[in-house]
Amino acid sequence: MSRSVIAASLKSALRASSVTGRTSCPQRSPFSSNQLYSAFMPSLSRSRPATRGLVTVPKMSPAVSAAPAEMSDEEKYIFDLNGYIIIRGVFTPEEVAEANSSIDRHLEQMKERTDPALRNTKAGSPLRGDESKGRKDLGGILEWGEDSKIFKRVLAHERLVPYQTALLGKGFRMDHMPYVIAQEEGSEGFHLHGGTVDCESGVYAPYLAYSCVAGQMHTQLLGCSLVLTDHNPGDGGFCVVRGSHKSNFRAPAGMVHGSSYSEFVSQPATLAGDVILFSEGTVHGALPWKGKAQRRLALFRFAPAFLAYGRSYMGERGGRWPDGMYEGLSDAQAAILEAPYANRLDRPNIEEDGSVVVTSRNEKKKQW
Repeated sequence: MSRSVIAASLKSALRASSVTGRTSCPQRSPFSSNQLYSAFMPSLSRSRPATRGLVTVPKMSPAVSAAPAEMSDEEKYIFDLNGYIIIRGVFTPEEVAEANSSIDRHLEQMKERTDPALRNTKAGSPLRGDESKGRKDLGGILEWGEDSKIFKRVLAHERLVPYQTALLGKGFRMDHMPYVIAQEEGSEGFHLHGGTVDCESGVYAPYLAYSCVAGQMHTQLLGCSLVLTDHNPGDGGFCVVRGSHKSNFRAPAGMVHGSSYSEFVSQPATLAGDVILFSEGTVHGALPWKGKAQRRLALFRFAPAFLAYGRSYMGERGGRWPDGMYEGLSDAQAAILEAPYANRLDRPNIEEDGSVVVTSRNEKKKQW
């Protein structure tokens, strides 16, 4: 069985899943997944030139499909089963390069979590990495003027809106301040956290909860991770306990901190430009980064129209995000920055064609 045959099989599978935007497995292959990964992924890494310490987008980057009108029944099953879904090739290679260039121009603002009080893992735990490096964070990515345009694309993105509408409902909104996460080789991960039933305390968390009633999924807080560097199998980074959004008990402490039950913790393989949508009701975290190049992603969170977890939307004056975030927005993008309130109270909603329609009550009732 030649390496080239195996590599071709995996390339075909990745392209096929990218076109549909689904995470479901490709048709059964005569090769095991371990054979495919071990044969293909190392050569993929070697084929990319180094650029400012980053893993660049592979030449076989997935084709971007037309925006779906709605989340398919298969995709709903995958999300309901696992608590997350990967949308392949949301950003093109050119857009990934633009996003990374914007980050490069603001590297001096990136901060590493070196203070023990800011670390995301327990000292001495397997998730700690080499103990010396903390995670790096870079905020303000929607307040950089021209450099923010690429990140504002995530707001009301035509590839994402159908999934967000299915999971959050019409009129969904951005909830947290988005920011970039970076990890160097050897840096710590993040202990497992989240859960509809909090994985550490065992207490029901209604502000993170996932439910499905009468065929309608409800996610109170949706993570949206725009992947900006490749995450090969074994590299580390985002990890998840599949199906934990429907768990009714807290997780074992050893599992939370990476010392036991690791067989139930999965690290999805992703390419730069992919987007991971995950319920915050799904137990998740990050593994120590083992990749040679810096890990990068941009993390957004979205909530239903009427709900707020964070209070960043209130700003310094109340009721508004920072002024710079509104520069150059389309009507649809601006709708995502609305404060939390119900759809019937004159809320702008994004339609399937990308247009914005204001939902409202009866005019006479409003006047009354």
